[in-house]
Amino acid sequence: MNTTQKVDAAEPAAKVVQQASQFKRWGRKHPFMRYGLPLISLTVFGAVGLAHLIQGSKEVTKEKEDIEWEVVETTKALSRTGPVEGAYKPKKLSLEEELKALQQKVDINSYDYKRIPRPNEK
Repeated sequence: MNTTQKVDAAEPAAKVVQQASQFKRWGRKHPFMRYGLPLISLTVFGAVGLAHLIQGSKEVTKEKEDIEWEVVETTKALSRTGPVEGAYKPKKLSLEEELKALQQKVDINSYDYKRIPRPNEK
């Protein structure tokens, strides 16, 4: 019984070797099948996979923006098209008033010269 098991075990090994040699011969006869087809399929499937990942990223970004806008709309009464009626009232400002306020804060007539050290000096 041991001899039949050895023959049976040797038979699949011989079959594998024969199939491997056929595959090598097939690759030598048709180099496109061995080199070109895997390269092209890798390129196509890679592009499809990247497109799928990018689409998922875009969906996540859109959801985040929608959530942010919902928060802004509820807290600041703004919508994507502009302010909600009656909720947003800007202050009436004039440039002259802003200039006067800035001039009161900063005195341009009294200043001190300060030397700025060069990068190579300490």
